[in-house]
Amino acid sequence: MLKRERQSFIVQQLNIHNKVLSADLSVQLQVSEDTVRRDLQELSDEGRLLKVHGGALSSAYHFTLQDNKVYALREKQVIARKAVGLIKDGMLVLLAGGTTIRELVKALPPTLNATFVTISIPIALELLHHPTCEVIFIGNRLSKNTQVATGAEVVTKLKNIKADLCFMGVNSIDVSGISDLEWEIIEVKKAMIGAAKKTACLSIAEKLHSTQKLKVCELNDIDMLITELPGSSEAFNDYRFATMEIL
Repeated sequence: MLKRERQSFIVQQLNIHNKVLSADLSVQLQVSEDTVRRDLQELSDEGRLLKVHGGALSSAYHFTLQDNKVYALREKQVIARKAVGLIKDGMLVLLAGGTTIRELVKALPPTLNATFVTISIPIALELLHHPTCEVIFIGNRLSKNTQVATGAEVVTKLKNIKADLCFMGVNSIDVSGISDLEWEIIEVKKAMIGAAKKTACLSIAEKLHSTQKLKVCELNDIDMLITELPGSSEAFNDYRFATMEIL
């Protein structure tokens, strides 16, 4: 595979999953980790990703409140509009981090009167612009990679909450469940699922049929899967055994 093809593949995987590991890319591309590290460094120098220890992050995922180029923005806006329809006045809603959750916050009706609890600093700051909603940030040690709070204190605080809804982004999803890359993030996501009456996972359809090394939960542990596709799409045929609602 040519260098340009390798680097295009790396960027594609980052766009879909937000983070890649050098060791995984080495296996997928059938090249040495040294070659992968050189590719990551070149892409980092070009501003196309954020190189971190052991891999890289998507530049779009590691966002600030300023406008950024968001991968699959239109699809994420469709997902956000579907998700917003589930939120009612008076609800207590848990929010994870990520660009799809950010689009959800931006789509909130200005008259909505609800309380949002989040582990994500960018999401909390975005919520500050809403005129009537309350925002509670659960903080502890901050992950520089994901810009969310992690650790035992966050998990403990979440156990004392009973939210009406939880919205989480998805790194990877297949018939075996939802999976991710970072153990601490997974522990927080598990606690968020346990802290809500219902959990909705937000995912662009490109993430279907993909998997990572660490499992977050089974499909039956969530209540709704929201993508940009209609719920009747054939893309979900392999997932209809699960009890979750597909929106």
